Amino acid sequence: MLFVLGRSVISWRSIGGLCRATGTMAEALAKIPDVEIDPDGTFKYILLRVKVKDGDAQKDVVRGTKSAEYHNHIFEKVNPALEALGMECKCLGGGKIEHNKEDRKIRVFGESTAFGKADHSVSVEKLKTVFSDYEVTWSDDKK
Repeated sequence: MLFVLGRSVISWRSIGGLCRATGTMAEALAKIPDVEIDPDGTFKYILLRVKVKDGDAQKDVVRGTKSAEYHNHIFEKVNPALEALGMECKCLGGGKIEHNKEDRKIRVFGESTAFGKADHSVSVEKLKTVFSDYEVTWSDDKK
């Protein structure tokens, strides 16, 4: 992805380089959204630990979408974009999210065959920060 600043064209990779050079990688990490999920429906999700390369700053994020047939498809999409920002990603597990926009409810459940079960309690806490007016629950149910 390219951005135009003034007359220069720069990429995410060079933004990551600028952040490293100016010591603001922790700020770049803070700007990464805690949650990015589809607005409605039932879909796969993963819990990721995002860490600044060669640094100590890290945070967990939730990513989920109906467009992913398998959990690793989410990771394969998210990981390169975050690496381009100077981050390292580790998948902590996965499951499913049932997002009912109309009733303002989110249910987290299930597990990933490839990555194992995410700690749904951590995922729910992340979801609650973004969907504070929702009822957000989790269970060990498979379906």
